[in-house]
Amino acid sequence: MNIVVEKEEARTIVKVSGCINAGNSSELEKKFSEVIESGSTFLVVDMSGLEYISSAGLRVMLSAYKKIKAVNGRIVLCALQEIVREVFDLSDFSSLFEIVPSVEDVA
Repeated sequence: MNIVVEKEEARTIVKVSGCINAGNSSELEKKFSEVIESGSTFLVVDMSGLEYISSAGLRVMLSAYKKIKAVNGRIVLCALQEIVREVFDLSDFSSLFEIVPSVEDVA
């Protein structure tokens, strides 16, 4: 898994690529916590390079969702590949998260 964080004016873009699984999900959880604790309240998670997400990855996403909501923030997921979107749909996380086709579609 690779994580790149870019700050853009009012939003922070977190690009996640590769696979999120039980072996590396804590790294992503730590990164989300750092970003939110630094004062970011608008997260855009670019998943265009994400090939796989396990239940451990979903737990991290739920944790990030709860933390950003606790500070009256917003989290938007972008560019989910078909297999990742299926996992979000089957787990009903699609109804929880705002999901858009690309970073450019985030308003």
